[in-house]
Amino acid sequence: MRGGLKRWKRGVESRGVRQAIAYALEGTCDAHLQHSPGVEALERYSAASDSTVSRFIVENGVITSDELTAGGLRVWLTGHDPVTGEERGHQRLSPDADLLLDGTLNHPKSYSIAALLHPELAAEFEALQDRLRERILLTWQAELNARRGHGGLIREEITRIEVVELQHRRSRALDPHIHRHLWLNIKVLGADNKWSNLDSRVAMKLHTVVNAEGELAARTDPAWIAVLARNGYTLDINGEIAELAGAVRPVSRRSAQIEANRARLIAEWSAAHGGSAPSAEVLQQIDRRAWAVSRPNKPADVDEAFWEARVRDELGAIDPSLITRRAPLSIAAIDLNAVDLDLLAAQAVVDADGRFTACGGRFSIFDIRAGAIRALSRTGVVAERDRLDEVITEITERAVRSVFRLVADDPPAHVKAFMATETVRAKVRLAGRLDVLAQPGRSLLPDELRRLAQTADLSALDSSQSVAACAIAGTDGLVTVTGPAGAGKTTMLRAAFAALTSQRRRMLVVAPTRKAASVASREVGAAASSIHALLSDHGYRWGTDEAGAKVWTRLRVGEVDASTGAVYGGPSRYVLRSRDWIVVDEAGKVDLQTANVLVELAIEQGVGLAFVGDTHQALPVGHAGAMGLAIRHANAAVELNTVHRFRDPGYAALTLRLRDAGDHERALVVAGELAEHGHVDRVEHHDAARERMIDAYFDWHARGKRVTLVSGTNAEADAINDAIQERRVDQGELDVRVAAWGIGRQRILVGDTVQTRRNDRLTGVENRAQWIVRGIRDEYLSLASVSDSGEVAHVSAEYAREHLQLAYASTVHGVQGDTADASVVGPDVDAVH
Repeated sequence: MRGGLKRWKRGVESRGVRQAIAYALEGTCDAHLQHSPGVEALERYSAASDSTVSRFIVENGVITSDELTAGGLRVWLTGHDPVTGEERGHQRLSPDADLLLDGTLNHPKSYSIAALLHPELAAEFEALQDRLRERILLTWQAELNARRGHGGLIREEITRIEVVELQHRRSRALDPHIHRHLWLNIKVLGADNKWSNLDSRVAMKLHTVVNAEGELAARTDPAWIAVLARNGYTLDINGEIAELAGAVRPVSRRSAQIEANRARLIAEWSAAHGGSAPSAEVLQQIDRRAWAVSRPNKPADVDEAFWEARVRDELGAIDPSLITRRAPLSIAAIDLNAVDLDLLAAQAVVDADGRFTACGGRFSIFDIRAGAIRALSRTGVVAERDRLDEVITEITERAVRSVFRLVADDPPAHVKAFMATETVRAKVRLAGRLDVLAQPGRSLLPDELRRLAQTADLSALDSSQSVAACAIAGTDGLVTVTGPAGAGKTTMLRAAFAALTSQRRRMLVVAPTRKAASVASREVGAAASSIHALLSDHGYRWGTDEAGAKVWTRLRVGEVDASTGAVYGGPSRYVLRSRDWIVVDEAGKVDLQTANVLVELAIEQGVGLAFVGDTHQALPVGHAGAMGLAIRHANAAVELNTVHRFRDPGYAALTLRLRDAGDHERALVVAGELAEHGHVDRVEHHDAARERMIDAYFDWHARGKRVTLVSGTNAEADAINDAIQERRVDQGELDVRVAAWGIGRQRILVGDTVQTRRNDRLTGVENRAQWIVRGIRDEYLSLASVSDSGEVAHVSAEYAREHLQLAYASTVHGVQGDTADASVVGPDVDAVH
């Protein structure tokens, strides 16, 4: 399940309560618009509808339900009994006080498409969500706790929670999107029979278990799996209905277009009405108009039957086979007694470990349990949920016994008190190897640097740069150089390279990506490689073990490489000699496992190692901490403390304060300076941030400039790229008559450019190319492949599509060290890096 858990606030800046009414009473799902602020907005909507919502009461493991009117919902939301009006405990009136937690039951979109096409499947999908709702409610009541007292120091078990459920069949863009909202009221009854506030922090941490329960239900529920099979459907490895997965992206793309229509219509309405916000009734009218734009024979209103018929027609246009009746399939379920519990326990640990690399690898029992549920869900077992409880408990217990406990006492289930044993070993192993590597030598003296680096301009070096250059050009085994962007690391490296060359010692610059290494090489003059290409040349291979953990292995000379079938003959591209230097640029992005094998190689080859980077940089794609360990064990650890990049010395100083703001008060001062000088754009909600980024792209593009946009998630990067592409279509820059499709049904149009990078980790070979869709011919989709040599090749449509799919796969799942959650969008780059 892909649902989240959001806090809805009380305060005047909150949109939550106003949205609650739109959700509950107006039949729309409008999570992103600004609304009238505060609880007062409920007053105007309490009489807007005579609809009711379902309230579920869970008391000591027993679920009962009733219905709340609009007025009752308002009273309930504000922390009172909806029947008697009695106040429930102490009321927190702070603007930041939580009113409720909104948990979404949000399954893969292919389920909604299937439900639209098959009434029998729709009914069973609703029943599946009913069963899942009961499981979640019981889990919340059993696992969550209340807090009271000064600072919330008193922790109290819960005997009663109350939840309102909302059911939606469509998104606000009127595309199929069956989902539910479970509103968990912040007021709960403790074991001492007193009302107090829910500990929302624990609820947030428990939600990984809730999502795992959703995945388990979708993959193992007997009634659901049976109805899928009767209709000829199966689930793929991602949990999507395999036979309908191809329709998800086109339907979502249409949804994105509707969102754009909707935003335009709202802006037009507001402009025509003196800047006021549209009412709920007007918003409904706008929804229908936004959905109907560009549809022939569009109706004045959208009724249920017409909506269903139109969406079916659109699905048929995407692929006629989607609306064709499929032959039933047999169910090949795995026997529950046949599963390997030890393997599933190992997978549970890998799951928890992989999700919390940014937390130093620490995870909780909740995280382990969620991993156990997810691991079991992917075995192919089909069984009633109650039969799985003992198995999940056993998998969790075995996983807990196999991990490293960071505290002596048994912690609460939400506390991140565990670490994967292999992660602990990796940290200990790296510390030991760094100790071995850090053989004492000495740095050059300033006079020696001047004598040996006569070809470099040393007058540009400040004192800290000079110290760093002397350290790297010296004989210590391990050196670290840290500093912010613009501190002159490249200038320092040029001096160190010149001094090493005079000593007949070589410098190899490596970086997490080939691009970064190439830039450093071009500016410094030394040879360069990505880290993974260097390691691959020396026999290291990156893969996964049986449990799915990422592991390095190593080929010895004469062994057969299983991935290629070739016999490994030893290093050929990057042969190292004793006393050479490997300089790791952007070293803050090097993960723990990769650092381990790199240091191992340096020890084996007798070469020095310099970690050069910024400890405040983006974290690696994997476990962080390698750079910090290197600094602690280094013979010489130099920090560059002057920023040279910026012409404005005031801004240079501000960037340094931004890196180390200190306490909360100083952080607020820095934030205020950033906003005051125009370095930060403040927006009111998520959609406004996205629109600001898209506008920035077109502003820069219009001036012939490149621009990089960075997002928090791959999903957001996809949404930004889709919106940019859609606007370029509207402006006539792209031709939609022929399209190629990448992984995830990413549409690539004539005029698009997709920059690709092959996975250096797997192949050991860097092969960058740029695919530019140039035009259309009768039998060709003409592409230009621009290589480093400038060669251009025109290929057939079939060949182009195959390689575009490969290109997008490489782009989405790029080499380690690429920022996996960043979208690089420029005039020539409309794909995700």
